Amino acid sequence: MEYLAIIVVTFISGVVGTGLGGVVGALLKRDSNKIVSILLSFAAGIMLAVVCFDLMREPIDLMNSGALPSYTPVIVVAATAVGYAVVYLLNYIIDRATNHEVVHIDKNHPTTADDLDELIHSDHLASHKKANTNLFVAGLVMMIAIALHNVPEGMVIGASYAVENDLIASLFSSSGFIMAIVIGLHNIPEGMAVSVPLISGGMGKVKAVSLTALSGLPTVLGALLGFALGGINEMMLVLSLGFASGAMLYVVFGELLPESILMWKSKLPALALFVGVLAGFLLVMF
Repeated sequence: MEYLAIIVVTFISGVVGTGLGGVVGALLKRDSNKIVSILLSFAAGIMLAVVCFDLMREPIDLMNSGALPSYTPVIVVAATAVGYAVVYLLNYIIDRATNHEVVHIDKNHPTTADDLDELIHSDHLASHKKANTNLFVAGLVMMIAIALHNVPEGMVIGASYAVENDLIASLFSSSGFIMAIVIGLHNIPEGMAVSVPLISGGMGKVKAVSLTALSGLPTVLGALLGFALGGINEMMLVLSLGFASGAMLYVVFGELLPESILMWKSKLPALALFVGVLAGFLLVMF
């Protein structure tokens, strides 16, 4: 029953959230960079608040209750660093292997993606689509890139729910549910970035939105993994929370924030981040 509940929550957050972004992308008639920039910054702020004020605090609370040893903070830092490093390395490998195939990406191009289609490699797919070669490989690269974002995001939801003694009773009031909402919000601009290039490349809107929604499925797999690992014992919970937190911090600092600023060089993304952190704090506290 617990696993079914997690599947339902993360399905809505991952698949429905990304699919909704796909619908918005299909219907939007004008440049959406400013809207996406604000959404990304706001979502990044909430993610940052939840990770720092809740996920990384939980192991410390367990330590203070006597359930974990006094060196627990060191383990949290190490697990967080590993989570950050793993996602960074996987993204670096994909970027190194594919950026040279996109014509406009050269030595003068920003090393950080300045549009969501670069971040999820849909520009790589569009480039192959125009050449009508290796579309399967290009599509596979894009799906892997999306999975790299969605699996650790799902792990955050699953690990957060693993903390609860009665998951069903706290299904809609725990930090796991808060994180599911935040990730669902973050998936909207990501879904926009998936659907717009596909539609621009000639794919039908219904098919493009359907494929966009399916790209959110790895969130469910990540949530099940995070919940299973976190439920083994207290130490595995610490490692799971730490790894997922590190992965999310990479997404925030290595992708969402640089990207939102590059997409719209304005002070408003910074304001959206500030508001997001405050909103995340309130969500955690209440």
